[in-house]
Amino acid sequence: MRFVVPDDAAGARLDAWLAGAGGWSRREVQDMVEAGRVTREGGPAAKSHRLVAGEVIEAEALPERTVEGPDAEYRIVVEDDHLAIVAKPAGVVVHPAPGTRGPTLVDALARVMALAPAAGGSRPGIVHRLDKDTSGLLVVAKTDDAYRGLVAAMQARKIARTYQALVAGVFGMPAGRIEAPVGRSQRDRTRMAVAPGGREAVTEFTVSERFERPAPASLLEVHLHTGRTHQIRVHLAHIQHPVVGDTTYGRAAAGLARALGLHRPFLHALRLEFVHPVTGIRIEAIDPLPEDLRRALSDLRSVPN
Repeated sequence: MRFVVPDDAAGARLDAWLAGAGGWSRREVQDMVEAGRVTREGGPAAKSHRLVAGEVIEAEALPERTVEGPDAEYRIVVEDDHLAIVAKPAGVVVHPAPGTRGPTLVDALARVMALAPAAGGSRPGIVHRLDKDTSGLLVVAKTDDAYRGLVAAMQARKIARTYQALVAGVFGMPAGRIEAPVGRSQRDRTRMAVAPGGREAVTEFTVSERFERPAPASLLEVHLHTGRTHQIRVHLAHIQHPVVGDTTYGRAAAGLARALGLHRPFLHALRLEFVHPVTGIRIEAIDPLPEDLRRALSDLRSVPN
């Protein structure tokens, strides 16, 4: 659909105005923007863009979602009346998205608990996401008060998220910090990239173990300060240490992934720490490495260096 911004819409946010103009929800428009299905004057559009009278906005609606098969698997680690911390296995999609087929975590959770509607129609309760093939912990809100509190804490960087990642190559330093903006790739709109004009993204890491055989590799503990799409995978690939098993950003480590029998990225959301937005109680949850990553790490440790 093609829209020409009228004079009376000048200054409005793109996502709010387009929702009304196109008959979509604001969340649907935001999903369309994230999927690269909204353009402004022929180029990428930002959902927060302030409209200019006369500019041309084109939008392509998301395809309809088909849910097939049984509920997605998950495990509840912490739960009360306000929120739940869920351990998601690899292979499970968190919420409906363009091209999604099969059950999602949101579909499964909605059958057993209330989820905060403030998060949006297609992703109720979702405060932050994990990639489909990333395992581990995420927090979901059951009430709008909890959702608003968790989002505010996330924006203030008061929710500590720690991941474990196995990456190609050996570091000469014990720790590092990556500050590089992340945005959608201009060459492939399905991928993210470090790019000028992208959103601020900050990743810190410490080196837990180093390996020399069968190929140089490092086990990292990674701390997210921001939560951009694919941030850890993009940042580590950017510094030439891609996540082992990542077929999108880490093809250079494909040989090591095959040697370890990995069929997905070695990336796991290990720990969540935050202050409960309603009760004020400090919460820490840990989800140990799942069997496939434990096995790969054990195999790597068994090779003499």
